[in-house]
Amino acid sequence: MLDHVTLRVHDLAASKAFYLATLKPLGYAAIMDFPEGCGLGAGGKPDFWLVHDPAASPQHVAFAAPSRAAVDAFHAAALAAGGKDNGAPGLRLHYHPNYYGAFVDDPTGHHMEAVIHTPPGKGARKAAPGKPAAKKAAKKAAARKAPAKKAAKAAAKGAARRRR
Repeated sequence: MLDHVTLRVHDLAASKAFYLATLKPLGYAAIMDFPEGCGLGAGGKPDFWLVHDPAASPQHVAFAAPSRAAVDAFHAAALAAGGKDNGAPGLRLHYHPNYYGAFVDDPTGHHMEAVIHTPPGKGARKAAPGKPAAKKAAKKAAARKAPAKKAAKAAAKGAARRRR
């Protein structure tokens, strides 16, 4: 599982403006700023970093989208922010039957994608915005363990009473 990705860009200011507009439909915002780079993310955690590098070469990054409408909005926002179309929103059946993605090139020439892998009407993210899925999963696991912990405690108390 990836924690964060750093993308090297030719023009930090232009790239930051591009990504703030392009990733807004996916819930991204600027989280951290430094003179040499910035961190964007959703839910308060920067997981997509931009750093200045005049020698940057094109890379490919795909962002998970919560819906097909968000894929469409990502593509429209990217074009409006100066991105170049590299594949309109739609199904990519050669990947699998529910691969719905859109592709754009950013100001540096990086190939960006927004994608959802679920059928129409099914969201990619189960956690509420701002609540990472890992936190939600941890809460569920703790809730499942609570009855077992309670039973173990009761058994230990019973064993202690019997020893007396």
